Amino acid sequence: MHDEFDLSGRVAVVTGGSRGIGRAIAEGLAGAGAAVVPAARTRGDVETVAETIREAGGEARAATVDVTDEDSVEALFEEAVDAFGGVDVVVNNAGVNPDPALGRPERVDLDDGFDSTVDVNLRGAFACAQASAEYLVDGGGSLINVASVGGLVGLPRQHPYVASKHGLVGLTKSMALDWAPEVRVNAIAPGYVATDLIEEAMENEDIRQSLLDRTPLERFADPDEIAGPAVFLASDAASYVTGSVLSVDGGWTSR
Repeated sequence: MHDEFDLSGRVAVVTGGSRGIGRAIAEGLAGAGAAVVPAARTRGDVETVAETIREAGGEARAATVDVTDEDSVEALFEEAVDAFGGVDVVVNNAGVNPDPALGRPERVDLDDGFDSTVDVNLRGAFACAQASAEYLVDGGGSLINVASVGGLVGLPRQHPYVASKHGLVGLTKSMALDWAPEVRVNAIAPGYVATDLIEEAMENEDIRQSLLDRTPLERFADPDEIAGPAVFLASDAASYVTGSVLSVDGGWTSR
């Protein structure tokens, strides 16, 4: 590994770090040398991730967090600082997506569908950014928001999700302006990734094929393929990158 990708001596907090993309990113950052605090709502799941990192020779501290609760978010970063002395990298990965089958605009429930999605995907990410600000600014850190192709283009029947991810892309750009030059703020926009969140879509042959037909690389991503871009954005290899949205979508947004 080139030195500019080395994250040794840095501390990374990854929300939504118990499974799928978040777990892959947590393990990827640990593999690059960072001490990692994977955080999620369920203690057992995130403990498994931390233990896997430690068994591989890395440093990790599992933490629980509800990103819609400001006190919980504050406690997360206090725990990370207590465990490792600071925070250098924050990955806002916690996210939800309501059932697209209920997603025609006139059928979206404003409270349980729209507001609850925005609360996690957008407000929760901003709350984590706020809570981490003093540590990132002091250390010249990196904030990475996990957006989506749904933050760059429209997706049918996913209006709360698309609205929240478009908002997260905009927030990435505006925070990059305000926090420069001390903190770099970027986003990753994954396409369809083979996780349990799209398991139902992958099992429906018509939906599965329609998604593959829309993807020039003709396959879903593996979660590990999102970890590499996260390591890049967290590292000195991306020292001149801020306010950017890195599409990792198999070519989805190139059409």
